[in-house]
Amino acid sequence: MEHLSYPVLSRFNRLVSQLLEWITIGLMILLTVVVSVAVIARLMGESFSWYDEIAAIMLAWITYYGSALAALHRRHIGFDTVLLALPQGLRIAALLAGEVIVLTFFFLMARAGFQVLEVLAGDTLVSLRWVPVQFTQSVIPIGAILFMLGQLLSLPAYLKLTSDGISLEHAEIEEEVETELEKNKDRV
Repeated sequence: MEHLSYPVLSRFNRLVSQLLEWITIGLMILLTVVVSVAVIARLMGESFSWYDEIAAIMLAWITYYGSALAALHRRHIGFDTVLLALPQGLRIAALLAGEVIVLTFFFLMARAGFQVLEVLAGDTLVSLRWVPVQFTQSVIPIGAILFMLGQLLSLPAYLKLTSDGISLEHAEIEEEVETELEKNKDRV
């Protein structure tokens, strides 16, 4: 999420956003290739023992990195309408309380993720004995930290917009309506 009041932060947001986009897109492409190759191999009478496990891990990775990207752009389910219905002082307090709850949850998730990694030391995947489970499960603390980073980077602009009474959800809907009206103005 970008806002003119925060140009330096917005440039950094764009950099983080592009990195997360490339990681997520790369994982989606890789998952598509793995599943497609496995299906073709199965149709040819061969079957890979590892593709189910790898596909499940990659799907989890896509979820974690995609969630961090969504947090950076404030695209998770929100309650802008409820926040904007509150008086400004209470609105800001509610927004900050919500942020504290979300950040606390993901902090605890990251902490638990690191503890899980300690427990998994020495374990390997069942189908690919050379891949450490710690590597595959490292997405838990990394994803949680990236989610917190996305929340914190987008917070100043979100706080400003919410304080000004501007809804991200409504602005996005209005922009889509305007785009569609512009595309279809010649049809009428």
